[in-house]
Amino acid sequence: MTDVADMTLDELRDALAPHLAPNAAFDGWSAAAIFAAADAIGADRDVARLAIPAKPVEMIDLWFAHVDRAMARRLPPETLAPMKIRAKITALVEARLDILAPDREALRRAVAILAMPQNAARATRLGWRSADTMWRLAGDTATDYNHYTKRAMLAGIYAATIAVFLNDESEGQVETRAFLARRIENIMQFEKAKAKLAARSDHRFSMSRFIGRLRYNAR
Repeated sequence: MTDVADMTLDELRDALAPHLAPNAAFDGWSAAAIFAAADAIGADRDVARLAIPAKPVEMIDLWFAHVDRAMARRLPPETLAPMKIRAKITALVEARLDILAPDREALRRAVAILAMPQNAARATRLGWRSADTMWRLAGDTATDYNHYTKRAMLAGIYAATIAVFLNDESEGQVETRAFLARRIENIMQFEKAKAKLAARSDHRFSMSRFIGRLRYNAR
């Protein structure tokens, strides 16, 4: 393992990321949280400030990226491969919730910051990034408009689930998990309906196909 003093700024940034949220719960997403994170891993405070600008949105971005990586480690490809798509997405979102659970107060503060009008575009990008990460881990390879619709739907569902999660006092967050299950069912139903419509359109009369067949048969 690389000694803290020998880390590059990128390596130090990644090392500090998991320690930001526990301190942000008390100190807010501020320089104080960076200093506390530096102390936690034995890093120089000034170097830590150089690695992480004391801007709340940048710190939140860094923490969310850490959550993405932690989720991927918890559910490697060999674990997800045998699962059906519904189970994959459910497992990935629930893994995120488990990772976030110890830092719900920091998450609450992060959501409040991202809800500010000046941070709306950044919040959208972060939600999209998380949804994209989950779909990619689930094995999605769509490159057409499905690529965008799937991510947009999951980003919306994830945001709604987080809102429930932050106020869920049930044991094991069973209410959040039930809410998530219902929303994912909605996605699955939508995908099934979309597939049926696509299948029907394949059987509709197509002038171009008709002309093409006439030309082929005339040879």
